[in-house]
Amino acid sequence: MKIGDKVSVLDDPITGVITKVENDQIIIRTEDGFEMEFTQQELVVEHSTLSLVPSLEEITDAVQDKEHFKKKSKKPLITTKKKEIPAMEVDLHIHKLTESSKGMSNYDMLNLQLETAKRQLQFAIEKRISRVIFIHGVGQGVLKEELRYEFSKYDGIKVSDADYQKYGLGAMEIYIYQNPDRK
Repeated sequence: MKIGDKVSVLDDPITGVITKVENDQIIIRTEDGFEMEFTQQELVVEHSTLSLVPSLEEITDAVQDKEHFKKKSKKPLITTKKKEIPAMEVDLHIHKLTESSKGMSNYDMLNLQLETAKRQLQFAIEKRISRVIFIHGVGQGVLKEELRYEFSKYDGIKVSDADYQKYGLGAMEIYIYQNPDRK
C-alpha cells in the first residue's frame, strides 16, 4: 500500500485515499474529508478497473442485464395450425357406383345409392371417422331428402350442408359424435 491508493475498510463502509504510511499505521482521508488511522490488515486496496466486491448498483445492473439478455434470447413461439383430419368423401352419383345403369329403373338406382350411403356411414362409425361428406348431386332433390330421412334414424350424428365453396349445393356433411353422451 502506498500514498494515493484508494482503499476500503474491511469491517466498515468507509472508503478513502491513503495520505500517510508510517510503519504498520496508515492514515486515509475519507470521501467526507476526515482523516482516520488504520492498520494495514484493516484495509483493502481498491483497483479502479477491477473491484473484488461489487457494489449493490453493479449487482443490480448485472441482474437486469441478465434478465434483458434472457428475454431477448428466447425464440418466439411458433404456433402451428391444428391439423384437421380430412373428411371421408362418398360420391353417390350413379356412374360412380356401377359400371352401367342400363336397364336400372330410377327406383333401383335410388336404392343402390341409399344402400351405399348406409354402408359407408356404418363403416365410418365403426372406424371412428368423425366427418363424412356424401356427394349426392343437385338434381330434383329426391336422393337428398331420402338421405336426410335415413340419417335421422341414427343417434349421435349431425347432418348439415357441406362446404358450399367446395361442393356447391350437391353435398351434405355428417358429423359423427365419437362420444354420443356429449353433444
